[in-house]
Amino acid sequence: MENKEKIEIEIIKSNRKTIAIEVRQDLRVIVRAPKRASNREIMKFVEQKQDWIAKHLAHMQIRYEETRRGKEKQFTYDDIRKMKDEAKMVIPDRVKYYADIMGVTFGKITIKNQKTRWGSCSSKGNLNFNCLLMLTPDKVRDYVVIHELCHLKQMNHSKMFWAEVEKVMPDYKVYRQWLSQNGNMLIERMK
Repeated sequence: MENKEKIEIEIIKSNRKTIAIEVRQDLRVIVRAPKRASNREIMKFVEQKQDWIAKHLAHMQIRYEETRRGKEKQFTYDDIRKMKDEAKMVIPDRVKYYADIMGVTFGKITIKNQKTRWGSCSSKGNLNFNCLLMLTPDKVRDYVVIHELCHLKQMNHSKMFWAEVEKVMPDYKVYRQWLSQNGNMLIERMK
């Protein structure tokens, strides 16, 4: 790769069928490739993706530096209380909106300060939501609401469950990925 500074690339070969590149939060670039792929073939792929790698490294570098500088301060109890109060005003309206569209009924809605989940649905139809959802984009919050409401139809994560989610939000994978990529940074700020 022709760059001003050399980028270290870690190559991991396995039984996969395609070559993929991953830029990690610790700024490592990992290339996963089939066992049969030659180093020349792998490096050709990496060269073709150098703009993508540079863009994602720059993004991760900013996030990495912000974290190291402590810009992402821990949430105080007051911060959490305010998020809970805001969530109690916003999330129930979104639940009612989507429940009407989906034709489902739900039980009680609870807003919690959770470190492991964005939402949950009990067998009785009670819904729990994480107050940190107030820090996510609106569409991500809606995705979590839809996800939990779909559990009222399918109490699992089967193909039928994801088909229900897709009926209401065809592009749900975008918002699911946002949570996967950014959610831990929010959760780590909980006291």
